[in-house]
Amino acid sequence: MNELVSIIMPSYNTGKYIKDSINSVLDQTYKKWELIIVDDCSSDDSEKIIKSFLGDKRIKYYKNEKNSGAAVSRNKALSLAKGKWIAFLDSDDIWDKNKLKKQLAFMKEKNISFSYTDYQIQLNGQWLPYICTAPNKITKHKINNYCYFSTITVMYDRDVIGDIQIKPIRKNNDYALWLKMIKITPAYRLPECLSYYIKHDGSVSSGSKYKLIKYFYILWRDVENKNKIVAGLYTFRNLFFGVIKKVRYKKKIKESKKYVIDK
Repeated sequence: MNELVSIIMPSYNTGKYIKDSINSVLDQTYKKWELIIVDDCSSDDSEKIIKSFLGDKRIKYYKNEKNSGAAVSRNKALSLAKGKWIAFLDSDDIWDKNKLKKQLAFMKEKNISFSYTDYQIQLNGQWLPYICTAPNKITKHKINNYCYFSTITVMYDRDVIGDIQIKPIRKNNDYALWLKMIKITPAYRLPECLSYYIKHDGSVSSGSKYKLIKYFYILWRDVENKNKIVAGLYTFRNLFFGVIKKVRYKKKIKESKKYVIDK
């Protein structure tokens, strides 16, 4: 439990949230980490806020020459990472303070190389009354159905999976990453809520249903190189299993139990 974890954080105009995101890393009970922040030419005060944390040498800051999208920022951060273990935290989300410690212990105990945790969503300042779960094991077949876990829940062993880069698509670039990784090893669930997805109107994931269909299609057609018919079929399969996920993979929270972080 003394191996370096590289935390990948793309950033774009999240000045309102990034302080909490960085603090949730600083609060980790597992201390052997580096945080690699790649700013995609933010026009707000993100850069100023990030630079206020650079007294901690574990935090590394880079800035793209031009606005290029989260995929380019993630690729750059991954190419700079030095850790055996890779984790992801977007610049408007937060972690439980024991996230890295518990997830790393889980992976070592089970001898697995790719894992994800449960997570909770805060939507426009309101915590939704359930935990988002997932299948306990995700294989190549199952990941084709849908992307069941959130980026901020993932950790993997780079010694096993290797150095991964993805095409510079604007949306679903995290899904593209998992599709590559799952061909090397299955992914396993740590059934505990350790990640918190702060969703708001300006989130990258926000958008119309038409755009959702469009970006699924681009993923299968341009990234996975499926023909038009197969890409269309995979797209509608994603939409179908997306509905299944929203219904099946939720765990309601009792009011008496506290799952959220005090901030």
